[in-house]
Amino acid sequence: MKSILVIDDNAGIRENTAEILELAGYKTLTAANGKEGVDIAIREKPSVIVCDIMMPELDGYGVLHLLRKNPSTVQIPFIFLTAKTERSDLRKGMEMGADDYITKPFDEIELLNAIETRLKKAEILDNKYAPTDTGVVQFMRDVKDSGLLDKLTNQYDVEYYNKKQTVYQEGKRPRYLYYLVKGKVKAFRPHPDGKEYITDLFSAGDFMGYLPLLEDKNYDTTATVLEEAEIMQIPKDDFLQMMHHDMNIAAKFISIITRNVKEKEERLLNLAYSTLRKRVAKALVDIGEKFNANSPRKMIAISREDIAQYVGTATESLIRMLSDFKSENLIEIKEGKILIPEMDKLRNLLY
Repeated sequence: MKSILVIDDNAGIRENTAEILELAGYKTLTAANGKEGVDIAIREKPSVIVCDIMMPELDGYGVLHLLRKNPSTVQIPFIFLTAKTERSDLRKGMEMGADDYITKPFDEIELLNAIETRLKKAEILDNKYAPTDTGVVQFMRDVKDSGLLDKLTNQYDVEYYNKKQTVYQEGKRPRYLYYLVKGKVKAFRPHPDGKEYITDLFSAGDFMGYLPLLEDKNYDTTATVLEEAEIMQIPKDDFLQMMHHDMNIAAKFISIITRNVKEKEERLLNLAYSTLRKRVAKALVDIGEKFNANSPRKMIAISREDIAQYVGTATESLIRMLSDFKSENLIEIKEGKILIPEMDKLRNLLY
């Protein structure tokens, strides 16, 4: 059972708030002042803390300051319950690390919604995400599924893109965070010899173009549509506001990104030192899993040229290797599409 700590020197408000939370199925802890609240928080580790600001001895700001300094309580969601509505007061609390504000008087639905949202967020932060681009995408999907992005995404229309249409271009300044509702998109860099090297493939549910937004840099790749797509464009300022508003999410998000360099390095090492056979096999596995996550028989419906660019080889060499794989029953080719009956056979090629 989730536990909620209510800290308020007003006995009536404290008891009424606790009663509402108990009726909603939460275990409730109460404290009549800030010092008592800090002691209970450190001892009991509640799921969420609801705290008044104006209290004698130790006010709400002091409570938040002490709990954010303590490693055992730093991640506990903290909601201010207060009659103070001045913008400077709100800003001070958010800068100190508060997660939300509820102003008095409040209704029970407002309180319960705020607590439910913080609990969902805490579950996201407790998840372990792979230190890769996939981990970032999964994290952002979980954030969206939790409802934390609904306030943003409900404001924007979905734009329709035709095949080969450019989403964003290398060297341009980023203006949007892109969310791929439907379709497939590739990101690539041009090679001095005129060929392209595909750096990323995106499918429905993926966010695109977040690194340049966070690093405040120009795009270092170009993204174009592989098949007709529906893409939501969330303005840069709105995305950054979300990230800056919640330092816990921002810290988690950025930490994942800083570790995804390892995956990039491993892919480059594979391109540099693996045989063409293993490079093609790995590419087919990557693409098959990317575009057919829920299907046991993976199908690849992108062009041979795009696959070759992802592998980093000539299209002719790729076609010869696909022919070998077909003769070995590792893949099937039907109407130009590549079917992979058993992923493990390709994934575990020894040579």
